[in-house]
Amino acid sequence: MRYLLGGLCAIFLAALMSSEPIGAAASCESLASLKLANATITMAKTTDAGPLAVSEAGGGRGQAMNVPRAFCRIAATLKPSADSDIKIELWLPAANWNGKFQAVGNGAFNGTIAYPAMATALDRGYATASTDTGHAGGSAIFGLGHPEKVVDFGWRSVHEMTVVSKDIIAAYYEGRPKLSYWNGCSAGGRQAMKEAQRFPADFDGIIAGAPGLDWTGRAAQAVRVAQVLEKDEGARLPAAKAQTLHAAVLAACDSLDGLKDGLIDNPKRCAFDPGVLQCKGADEASCLTPAQVNTAKMMYSAQVSSRTKRETSGVLPGSELGWTDLGWTGSARATGLDQFRYLVFKDTSWTIDKFRPGTDLAAADDADENTLNALDPNLKPFIDRGGRLIQYHGWADPQISPGNSVAYYQQVVAALGGASKVDGSYRLFLAPGMGHCGGGEGPNTFDMVAALEQWVEQKKAPDQIVASHAVKGVVDRTRPLCPYPQVAVYKGSGSQDEAANFVCRTQ
Repeated sequence: MRYLLGGLCAIFLAALMSSEPIGAAASCESLASLKLANATITMAKTTDAGPLAVSEAGGGRGQAMNVPRAFCRIAATLKPSADSDIKIELWLPAANWNGKFQAVGNGAFNGTIAYPAMATALDRGYATASTDTGHAGGSAIFGLGHPEKVVDFGWRSVHEMTVVSKDIIAAYYEGRPKLSYWNGCSAGGRQAMKEAQRFPADFDGIIAGAPGLDWTGRAAQAVRVAQVLEKDEGARLPAAKAQTLHAAVLAACDSLDGLKDGLIDNPKRCAFDPGVLQCKGADEASCLTPAQVNTAKMMYSAQVSSRTKRETSGVLPGSELGWTDLGWTGSARATGLDQFRYLVFKDTSWTIDKFRPGTDLAAADDADENTLNALDPNLKPFIDRGGRLIQYHGWADPQISPGNSVAYYQQVVAALGGASKVDGSYRLFLAPGMGHCGGGEGPNTFDMVAALEQWVEQKKAPDQIVASHAVKGVVDRTRPLCPYPQVAVYKGSGSQDEAANFVCRTQ
């Protein structure tokens, strides 16, 4: 018996020291022959830590990167419909897997694997996956004449990737992941919301950053503004004018929260009128012409569908430093143009000057049929199953309006019967002064993954999430992000740049 126990101990110690996953049902390379529904594995390769070329699979284009640990690299092609051609990659830690799965999201119409986000998840010990959403490139032309590919982009590619990834994980580790997470921002935030709404069993925890949940509304907003500014160069706001406007907004609204710190805690309370900057005489950098005043008002204003009466959201006061001379960001304009050209009117000759404000918003909604939009407020199935959702947005986002996030949160609260029915499962965090998915003048660096892990795994809801701002790598301010509708309120003593001196409170 002593010799038998000694032999078993030796086997166990050898397994611990091995780079292969303990209890694995198969080697990495043997996964190439794994049989999967509607999926074909095209690569199964043991990959060392260090430099990695990622152009060979998944839509990469000559990228080079470093990966933090050895892993089993899987590439697969999924064909859930006759016209589908979805590429995915799944990275499986060769050792010290944390037992969990984290899928990561995309941006705009981009058909690429999100390799950097996968590397970050891998570094934390996750098995991680990403998809090209069923096409290559950054244009929506893939959808012209290919409705199934539009469905793949809208929601099917992410769901199918998730199902297949869990099956491969089970084959490699001889067990399914104990928990599954989603982490995405922008279009990845939209994907997050579609998962929570449409497939409540796919993920235990979801991070939805700056979600493009009103995809058609944002497209209509960006195109509406660009149409005016393409016609009238005099109505455009050059950088110096945007700076003037931003300074005036801060002067008017910075102190509404009781603290003058260069940040607006809730821009929706900021009733700033750009007309106060209208030039009294000659056009100067310190004032706005009447046409430029109208441009600023248009940027802030909602667009209303003439038929359905639904409203979109303009960008909010405080976002001016991210505006371009054609209004919304270049990505917003390009995405909007593609939406109407290829997916709404299906006309390659369609141009922005043909856009009909109000009327074409309804046309876009009709054409979408809830494929890209993620506006369903019924999160009850996700919540009832025990899911946890963290949504975050920068108040100064110039690309996807945080007004959309606030409106959606309020709709969920109304649909589910009050904040008390939502707060234990879904929380929205808004970051003053932060731009799109990061950047900006306010605290913009935080660890949402750790906050979500604590919520899901330790049942401790995030009452605040500390964010920091840095200049040239040196942190100069920290501040708690608070669950909406709370804001960070200064306690009255200590440094205004230290999170410890603030408390989350509803004002």
